[in-house]
Amino acid sequence: MELLQRLGERVAVAGRASVAFSGGSTPKLMFAWMARQPFDWSRIEIFWVDERCVLPTHEDSNFRMTREALLDHIQPAGVHRILGELPPVEAAVAYENEIVSVLGADPHFDVIHLGMGADAHIASLFPGFAEIDSREGTTAAVWVPKLNAHRVTLLPKPILNANHIVMLVTGTDKSSALEQVMSGPYNPAEYPAQLVDRNASAIAWFTDVSAKGGGFSETPRLS
Repeated sequence: MELLQRLGERVAVAGRASVAFSGGSTPKLMFAWMARQPFDWSRIEIFWVDERCVLPTHEDSNFRMTREALLDHIQPAGVHRILGELPPVEAAVAYENEIVSVLGADPHFDVIHLGMGADAHIASLFPGFAEIDSREGTTAAVWVPKLNAHRVTLLPKPILNANHIVMLVTGTDKSSALEQVMSGPYNPAEYPAQLVDRNASAIAWFTDVSAKGGGFSETPRLS
């Protein structure tokens, strides 16, 4: 799988690697599959792309889902979760400090795994959010009106700084947005996933038949 391959390549060169995972329902099967693979996680630092502002034991917690599907079955070098139980702004600041302490003042993740919502959002960067235009900072606390909830998210700068981005998109409800993201006019304010599709240095899309209309596929976009 692309994600494990890229992490393994980085470990071979640098002795360790970093990855930021997305949550939601789509990657759960991927995490369970990765947990069964003969992969050495002892040199991998694990982060998250975003998190709901809930306790780590809450059913909506991205950390909880990842822990149950993957973390409980491996032994990574480090697990750096977003403290969703804190007030949102405080959680965002704490997470940025954690990232900087591990990856440095200008953090570059080796791999970022992203999903995409039916509205083309990535991380917790939803259509219309001012943060989509930001190229400063590492994290932010955001209010998502459609969900009536706070979240903490990585900002575009660290996402676009990643050495590799792996996009995993499934579901018929995302097919229209996916077509616009990959083929439509550039408008990331309306289709935030275009931000990475058009600007990331290396991105590989993995989509299923219902999302892309042609079977599960990998679409590398290298620049």
